[in-house]
Amino acid sequence: MSIRKKNPDKEKALSIINAAEADMDYTLSLQISDKSANTIVRNVYESFRMLGEALLIIKGIEPLDHIICIKELLDLDIETSRPINLIDNLRRLRHNINYYSYRATKLEAEDTISIAKSCFTPILEKVKEIILKN
Repeated sequence: MSIRKKNPDKEKALSIINAAEADMDYTLSLQISDKSANTIVRNVYESFRMLGEALLIIKGIEPLDHIICIKELLDLDIETSRPINLIDNLRRLRHNINYYSYRATKLEAEDTISIAKSCFTPILEKVKEIILKN
């Protein structure tokens, strides 16, 4: 596991979740098209990743890769209208976009938005609750 121990930092964790929320709000306002698909997938994934990073920071862990951030989210005990393990699919899709020149389609962007609308707010609220308790 790629981590580095640090002191828990509540302010940094709150700052990260606020940035994730703002980025998600902006991304959800974008027009969905084949042209915007890569940006939508990247931004939605990054917003989820940031929530996982905030959870790690409040535990005193500095993540050195994305997988551990996403695992933090997948381990949350929350109910969403779509399975939260779909976030890991977004990680793979974003990886293909960034490293293999994959072009996401409008359909993939629509599915990504659907995942975001189904999962982001419940995860965000749970992450805020956890951070504010610490």
